[in-house]
Amino acid sequence: MKYRKFKEVQISEIGLGTWQLGSADWGAVNEDHALQILQQFEESGGNFIDTADVYGMGVSEKVIGKFLKSTNTKFFVSSKLGRRGDNGNGWPQNFTYDNMRKQVEDSLSHLQLDTLFLEQLHCIPTSELEAGHVFDNLRRLQQDNLITNWGASVETAEEAHLCLQQDGIASIQIIFNLFRQHYAEDFFVEAKQKGIAIIARVPLASGLLSGKYTKDTHFLPTDHRNYNADGASFNAGETFSGIEFKKGVELAKHISGIFPDQHTAQWAIRWIIDHPEITAVIPGASSVQQVKNNMAASSFNPLSTEIHQTLDAYYKSNIKPLIRGHF
Repeated sequence: MKYRKFKEVQISEIGLGTWQLGSADWGAVNEDHALQILQQFEESGGNFIDTADVYGMGVSEKVIGKFLKSTNTKFFVSSKLGRRGDNGNGWPQNFTYDNMRKQVEDSLSHLQLDTLFLEQLHCIPTSELEAGHVFDNLRRLQQDNLITNWGASVETAEEAHLCLQQDGIASIQIIFNLFRQHYAEDFFVEAKQKGIAIIARVPLASGLLSGKYTKDTHFLPTDHRNYNADGASFNAGETFSGIEFKKGVELAKHISGIFPDQHTAQWAIRWIIDHPEITAVIPGASSVQQVKNNMAASSFNPLSTEIHQTLDAYYKSNIKPLIRGHF
């Protein structure tokens, strides 16, 4: 495993996204299985874990907390806030200082931590980013030593650029994969100039870029790949990167033929970390084997310039016109 600089520390260039460990929106993952996934991540050299308070409404954070108590390895844990709708909260109530503090304190309790390495806004409304009060609240939470760093997970390039203008922001999390390449056009340059970390999520387009799906693949009603396949519940980009599923299967099959061999998922992740501006990519996993496969991409040789150029041209001509939702 190779590591990249995040502020003053080194984090694994392949982290672990833990939406699946919430045992909701992807299907059930029991606690023992979730702990095995985390243990394999540790054994593979990973040290950066990304979660959110709404992943199973605390389930993901709690299993991570239990795992952290069982190991002496130093992990850097990030969570996200802003999307809870319990206790009468929601938008815009979630964004007062008192409610943001409560959300951070709940995450710390679940994770069994005193301080959170990174707290991120969780795809909140653009209007809240423009108003800027949420950033002041994050600075205050940092001063209160509840969080070490703060950042934002965003849906669009516009939102990413808005966040870049905030003094003290440590990282911006974006959807970046072979179905979503547009951030590399100018956002990467500005983020690098400002020394802001970039975290890439949805690296396999909800599994499409693993090459394992066919047009006949079906998902359970409780799986976001079913109920949000067309963006009915939240931004379409979070599911299949906004590409219609059956068309996405076709596109992924073509992309797999461009790669050097049949290790499609690993090459899709390798393509992301070939971009030096990326600090970490955070593929999720529902099995130990998926963790092994994802982490192996760090040891793959970079893709050739020719392959990168071919993939770029294919994206611009065949994929970008088909993206649905705001991006």
